Amino acid sequence: MHKLGGSASISEQEDTVASLLKLSEKDIADIHRGNRTKLNYRLAWARNHLKKYGLLENSARGVWALTTEGSKRKAVDKEEVKRTVQILNKKEAAADSAIEQTQLEPQTISWEDELLQIIKCIPPDAFERLAQRLLRESGFVQVQVTGRSGDGGIDGKGVVRIGGFLSFHVIFQCKRYKGSVSSSAVRDFRGAMMGRADKGLLITTGSFTRDARFEAQRDGATPIDLIDGDELVGKLKQLGIGVEVRQRIVEDIIIKKDYFQNL
Repeated sequence: MHKLGGSASISEQEDTVASLLKLSEKDIADIHRGNRTKLNYRLAWARNHLKKYGLLENSARGVWALTTEGSKRKAVDKEEVKRTVQILNKKEAAADSAIEQTQLEPQTISWEDELLQIIKCIPPDAFERLAQRLLRESGFVQVQVTGRSGDGGIDGKGVVRIGGFLSFHVIFQCKRYKGSVSSSAVRDFRGAMMGRADKGLLITTGSFTRDARFEAQRDGATPIDLIDGDELVGKLKQLGIGVEVRQRIVEDIIIKKDYFQNL
């Protein structure tokens, strides 16, 4: 976090940690469960512990940052952090029986993983129609699916307008992956779209390797935006596509004893 200037997105953290630990592409792409890599899973728990320890904080936009105390610390005793978090977890469990005593891996599948599993099982043309709907709901116009025409791996195209004045032609490709999309897949997609669009969009139910993310934004090459499985289901939730969010109102009832005593 210090190396990244005190704040960073999750993907920036993963890239930096992979570089510091000299992880191979195989290490980075190693799957923990479902669509989640071991690197992503373990870093999530590291962030969770450091947040409870008071050294990290996160915003609603998904950016993590060092706290004032975190800015002063350049290293931590991991055993001390672990003991402190365990004590905090026990206190939380005592205060609310609904909270698990140990904040370990959940026993039930998350809605994100469940939705990704559903999407991975739908036919390829249905996934392309889902991408088409997603882009339309996101403000794209003239969105067409061309995947069944054997058009060099290109599944569709559309136009996105910026500020009502500027427009960019975008070509998209959909990949239902369980693992990670490699840099070679990004290069192949760029080759297929060369000279036919201003930008590319690669959507997958899986994840992208570090090299794939670098390749997508390589200097001098047509830029390609990447949407991985986590971002995909998050966007579906945000736009209400196949996902319904029901809000619950929790009431705190406080009895004012003084009122009754003074009747």
